[in-house]
Amino acid sequence: MTSEPDTTPEGQTIAKFAEGDPENPRAWPAWRKWAIVASVGLIDLTVSFGASGYSPASADFCQEFRIGHETGQLGLSLYVLGLALGPMFIAPLSEYYGRTALYLIPYGIFLIFLAGTALVHSLVGFMIFRLLSGTFASVTIANFGGTIADLFERDHVGPAMNIFLWAAVGGSPIGFFLMSLVAEDHGWRSVFWALFGICAFCWLQLLVVLVPFCNETRHSVLIRRRAKRENKVIAADAQARTLKQLFTVTIWRAFRLLSTETIVIFGALYNGFLYGLSFMFNSAFGLVFGKEGYGFDTLGVGYCFLGLVVGISLGPVVGIWQERYYQRRVHGEYKASEDSESTALLHHGTSKRQHIPEARVQLGKVAAILLPVSLFWFAWTSPAEYKIHYMVPVLATVLFGFSFFTLIFMVAIYTEESYMVYSASALAGIGLARNIAGAVFPLFGSGMFSKLGYNWAGTTVACLACLLAPIPFVLERYGPKLRARSPFAFEHMDDED
Repeated sequence: MTSEPDTTPEGQTIAKFAEGDPENPRAWPAWRKWAIVASVGLIDLTVSFGASGYSPASADFCQEFRIGHETGQLGLSLYVLGLALGPMFIAPLSEYYGRTALYLIPYGIFLIFLAGTALVHSLVGFMIFRLLSGTFASVTIANFGGTIADLFERDHVGPAMNIFLWAAVGGSPIGFFLMSLVAEDHGWRSVFWALFGICAFCWLQLLVVLVPFCNETRHSVLIRRRAKRENKVIAADAQARTLKQLFTVTIWRAFRLLSTETIVIFGALYNGFLYGLSFMFNSAFGLVFGKEGYGFDTLGVGYCFLGLVVGISLGPVVGIWQERYYQRRVHGEYKASEDSESTALLHHGTSKRQHIPEARVQLGKVAAILLPVSLFWFAWTSPAEYKIHYMVPVLATVLFGFSFFTLIFMVAIYTEESYMVYSASALAGIGLARNIAGAVFPLFGSGMFSKLGYNWAGTTVACLACLLAPIPFVLERYGPKLRARSPFAFEHMDDED
């Protein structure tokens, strides 16, 4: 049984489960839902390993192929570019085949290209394999928001989103550290074989969890399958679209949101800058802490990345306060004066849970201030000639890691709650901009630090962070007006649970 469907601006019907339907994934036992979250979270982690895990071995790779450092950085940039392209052209197929197939099959293809990367003896072939690896690995990340929405009610997505984003954000420095253990005494091919072993194991655990315990979570696919099983007819416009319709609407909507929606543009700017910085650090750390700086070897540089891991891991812990604050707000236990406009627009004189995405940005405001502080700190304490202990700039990366995670989380969950059924398209647009920036920044990062010096290169990015700092404050103050003007977000403004 399904409830009355909604309709998108494109005129397509959105079929829904009726309240209390036992086949609704949101009604599944908690252990089943969290098993899926943990399993896919591991996959999310390994996708990030695939990006940064290459960096500790890049010097050995460049030496074997007799290329410069800048050319060698393409091995990272092309993988990240693949992460940008894959969600646009492969992830939409989940409407046809469901999320389970889109987790298992593309990731299996990714494993093939990953093995090819370890075996190839051609520079061009290596770069092609890196691009294709990123493209097929990206589909798992692209589906995570939809999986969370499938399994949890809107006001309970916070903890699961924390796990997914910790894996996506923390996987990069963790991957660098783990692969530096391999790269210290072995060549770059050993690094890729190590990545292959880790990723293959995680794919097997995903297979074990999803096939017997999940089957499928996407609501529209489950409803169509049940209609077919029971010989029932669903509305023609609630059925799966043709491939042409699917890609036209998906790609067009993502680009439309990215080019016309202020909230999405803000998210793309912040995410692009943050991801670009995180991958730029792969090069900057080698300069600051490597042989030209503090004199550390590959493994020593890898240990320095643990500062980022600590900071990123603090994000979900401190985020418990943010989640409690949000729950109090949406249940109407108190009103924050700074959100009075949001309350006026969204409060309807009821004790039911209110729809207040602006209650998600409180910790983001703190992180927006701490981010440039951490970058200035790193910039003016990192030159080894200052004779400052290396732990001082490492501590700056702890603060950066916390700010990085918190802002990424804020953008993702605010976008999710603002656009609801269109959040996949909004996040796809943000993801495209984010990963393009992540692909471009490493290409000029090491050159910028070398030419400008650590002080002024770091100061440059810190000043850019200052320019972006008002975004959480703008969303809190003007978010309701921005959503009211949006044809995609406006229809959810009166939603209550």
